Amino acid sequence: MKREPVNPTDDAARALVRQLLGDMRHAALGVMHPETGAPYVARVGLIWDGTAALTLVSTLSTHTQALLAHPACAVLVGEPGAMGDPLTHPRLTLSAQAAQVDKPAHKDIWLAAVPKAKLYYDFTDFVMFRLVPTGIDLNGGFGKAYRLRADEL
Repeated sequence: MKREPVNPTDDAARALVRQLLGDMRHAALGVMHPETGAPYVARVGLIWDGTAALTLVSTLSTHTQALLAHPACAVLVGEPGAMGDPLTHPRLTLSAQAAQVDKPAHKDIWLAAVPKAKLYYDFTDFVMFRLVPTGIDLNGGFGKAYRLRADEL
C-alpha cells in the first residue's frame, strides 16, 4: 500500500507552524516579475501579526513592483540549523495575497520586532504589505509534510 506523502494536520503541526511564523524576521518572497511574468525571489523582512505576515519594502525594489502588479505571492520561512542536512530542519511555504496597508498603523509592532528599522521606517519610499495566508505547506523534516488551510492556524 502506497503511503500518502501529506500527513493529516494535527496539533503538533499547527504548533510548529505557529512557532515558525512567530519566530520569523525574514523570508524568501516569491512573486511574478512585473515586466516578464517570470518567477522572481527576494529576501525581505517579515513578521507575523497573529493572522497575517507583514513586510516593509521599498517601492524602488522589483519585488514591491511585483506585489503591486500581481498580489499573489509565497514566502519560504525557516532556517537550517548550524549542523546536519538543511533539509531535515522545519520550514514552511506560506501562499498569500498581498495588500498594501497603512504603514503608520503598524509602526509599533514592526519596530518591536525589528528595532533597527527605526533608521528607515519613515522613509517615503517604504510601504507595508499584509500577506494574508491562502494556504500553508509545512515540511517539519523527513516524513513530516502537512498542508494546512489558513483557517487552521
